[in-house]
Amino acid sequence: MERELVAVAMSGGVDSSVAAALLQEKGYCVVGLTMDLGSALESRGGKEDARSRRGRGAVEDAAGVASGLGISHHVVNLEREFEARVVRNFCAEYARGRTPNPCVRCNDRIKFTLLAEKARCMNAKSLATGHHARLRRDPVSGRWLLCKGRDRLKDQSYFLYALTQRQLAFARFPVGDLTKDEVRSVAGRLGLPTAEKPESQEICFIPGGDYVPFLKSRFPEAGKPGPILDPAGRVIGRHRGIIHFTLGQRRGLGISSPRPLYVLGIDTKRNAVVAGPEQALYGKTFTVTNVNWVSAAGLDGPSSLTVKIRSRQKGVRAAVEAVGRRRCRVTFSIPQRAITPGQSAVFYDRDLVIGGGIIELPVQSFMA
Repeated sequence: MERELVAVAMSGGVDSSVAAALLQEKGYCVVGLTMDLGSALESRGGKEDARSRRGRGAVEDAAGVASGLGISHHVVNLEREFEARVVRNFCAEYARGRTPNPCVRCNDRIKFTLLAEKARCMNAKSLATGHHARLRRDPVSGRWLLCKGRDRLKDQSYFLYALTQRQLAFARFPVGDLTKDEVRSVAGRLGLPTAEKPESQEICFIPGGDYVPFLKSRFPEAGKPGPILDPAGRVIGRHRGIIHFTLGQRRGLGISSPRPLYVLGIDTKRNAVVAGPEQALYGKTFTVTNVNWVSAAGLDGPSSLTVKIRSRQKGVRAAVEAVGRRRCRVTFSIPQRAITPGQSAVFYDRDLVIGGGIIELPVQSFMA
């Protein structure tokens, strides 16, 4: 009997390495796919940059794991598509004074769309990743349900809320039932070279996390100096470019004040940063757009759900009400700090991801 072919998105990290190994142990025919998201050389000067070195290292690590497991490994060049669908959006959002989440967009637009199509072309029956999340199917509705990973500290369901039912039907998350320590234990038992590889918290296309030079090179106007305003609209200082600031930030304002000042908002029309007291950062109600309903087809009415506005946030109880097919109004039970435009709000019912979307919050809502 021919074994079922499963493609594994191998990033060069321990989670995807173990995902491939576990599937192989279960008897599947496994093939490794690694995305090439950046060119090997800088366009100017011909010198390899940090992004390229990191990308090359990931490919080499993934290839080494595949070789050790005895599975075939393929590098899929998605640089142009990644630039068009993820990097440009990231830059454009920052230029608008918003804080995007490129990992959410990459999962939806690149990994589970383009890489999944590559897997399908190879006759794979599914695409597995190293995400700490779980999938199950509702026996009544037949709908695929996305759930939190068993390891609450490593849960990555927040980054997967934008996936469609078709994408989820083709997905597998082999490490979702394991803790991170268990993943490393499996990797050690199998002698995988990535067993002790440290995790990276960086944006993959901005090694070191210093996004300001990266953004300036693409949107010079976002690095233009402008006024710092108080909540009443009075000029209280000057800034050196809106891309230096995000909501809730305290450092870098350079204003002498009897009380600490924080970034309350960014007004791109006036190229202004709005600053004020920390208490003005707290809010309860906001709108979510581009909502994707995951484990439910929608809401029948106002629902009490747990909502996360940041990936590492524990989640807070809130009333969620649909105000259109892809728009929701969210009202927290207690005020939350720095509800940030451009970030994702994800709705949960216990472990179940109900849906999520992009936070919309006009700068005026921060102003008195």
